[in-house]
Amino acid sequence: MFDKTAGSYVTELLKEWKVNHIYGMPGDSINELMVELRKEESIRFIQVRHEETGALAAAALSKLTGNIGVCLSIAGPGAVHLLNGLYDAQKDKTPMLAIIGQVDSKLVGTDTFQELKMESLFEEVAVYNRSVQHAEQLPAMLNQAIRTAYAEKGPAVLIVSGDLFSTKIKHEKPLTSAIFSRPNIRASEEDLQDALKLLNAAKKPVILAGKGAKGAKAEVLALAEKLKAPLIASFPAKGIIPDDHPHNLGQLGKLGTDPAEQAMQETDLLILAGTAFPYRDYLPADVAAIQIDTDPKVIGKYYPVLLGLVSELAATATWLTARLTEKEDAFLLTYQQKRERWHDTLQQDMNTETHQLQPQQVIAEVQRILQEDAIVSLDVGSITLWAARYLQLNNQQLVVSAWLGTMGCGLPGAIAGKLAYPDKQVVALLGDGGFPMGMQDFVTAVKYDLPMILVVFNNQKLQLIEHEQQEMGNKSTQVDLANIDFAAFAHACGGEGYTAKNRDELRQALTKAKGSRKPVIIDVFVEDSTPPS
Repeated sequence: MFDKTAGSYVTELLKEWKVNHIYGMPGDSINELMVELRKEESIRFIQVRHEETGALAAAALSKLTGNIGVCLSIAGPGAVHLLNGLYDAQKDKTPMLAIIGQVDSKLVGTDTFQELKMESLFEEVAVYNRSVQHAEQLPAMLNQAIRTAYAEKGPAVLIVSGDLFSTKIKHEKPLTSAIFSRPNIRASEEDLQDALKLLNAAKKPVILAGKGAKGAKAEVLALAEKLKAPLIASFPAKGIIPDDHPHNLGQLGKLGTDPAEQAMQETDLLILAGTAFPYRDYLPADVAAIQIDTDPKVIGKYYPVLLGLVSELAATATWLTARLTEKEDAFLLTYQQKRERWHDTLQQDMNTETHQLQPQQVIAEVQRILQEDAIVSLDVGSITLWAARYLQLNNQQLVVSAWLGTMGCGLPGAIAGKLAYPDKQVVALLGDGGFPMGMQDFVTAVKYDLPMILVVFNNQKLQLIEHEQQEMGNKSTQVDLANIDFAAFAHACGGEGYTAKNRDELRQALTKAKGSRKPVIIDVFVEDSTPPS
């Protein structure tokens, strides 16, 4: 009995996987699936204006929630546009699914209109990359794609000829189920005892915590407090490790702080907690190190660790904390004093009144209206460096393209954040170089009534690129930008827009934006200041 289409099974299985948003743009090779999605009330299709926005939003949704983000596109050009978001998910190790239409099955291989060799296109980026040959395969392959995305923490690609979605199939006895069982990974007793010996012997331990600390914040903080160890957070862990915690020295590296860099060079034991921190130049030249991670492939990948603990971070931190000998706090106290002086300097920078707005002053004003549980979406560029140094996050969530570092990620992250957490404040910090790469999708935020505050740091320049060119000893080239009236653009799209050229105007604009029920762009003119380094 053939009574249901393969496309209807897709929507049923997506519901079983608790997918409630799909980002995409309809078109010929997915129109039959759109028929099924139109019938489905519990899955909301978010029509974007560019497929790259959809893919970046799906990746951001996954980073924020831990659930799989899903995007949808047609064959050919739509599929190509997804690549940036798929690579973002791959590099930041977050589960994502792209369902991609292909030309009709009878035309595959004939080099027809918009046909591409899809599997070749996605071979390097996807953890699962398969083309459905027969409609009957679709339910089982969809389950396997999602399961693999969760297991491998990356993007899965499922390629389906448009006519297969409308093919009626018999699916009385499912071959697979929509379920993923997460492994409970624990280190061996022997390795834990070895780690305990190293920790008890250390006089100046330092913890470098990464995004693997998400879900283990309390345990990592308890370990640091028992060890009397300074904490340093990798940039993706900003906000996971609260900036106001007295052990937290801030970030490390180009985005980092002086106390963090100094503590890293003085430590006699480095604990890499849920991070495979890749910037070797910022780590100690030669010191004993312990690395805790669920992925054995990253143990010792970027630093020659003495001991690797393949384990969930929370479980290992709890075990070690319970058995550690209480430490002396002289090393910690030294760096807490340095931390206090560093924060005083930052506060002075933010409080200083200047004729033209400085980026750090803008961040200080944003901080005033930032709610305790806000979602902060950060774009890539000089704004990343300013935010890393001056923005203080504690219970807020940060979403950013951390490893790929793609400009234009800020608006998709804000859209995903508001859809995932409709009752929370969403604020995006954007550069005037990154935002225009996908600013057309501001109308997506307007269309779906997604109140958010987009703060554009406008210096009419690709400031970070200019800085990089000058650091290389070169004359800056092609970094000046044609000015855009972002406030007028916001109004043209149906949102609200404000222009701020001084601190009073910025405060007024932020106050209005905080109370608005529409998406808001604040066009903030800032001085062309060299980013912190």
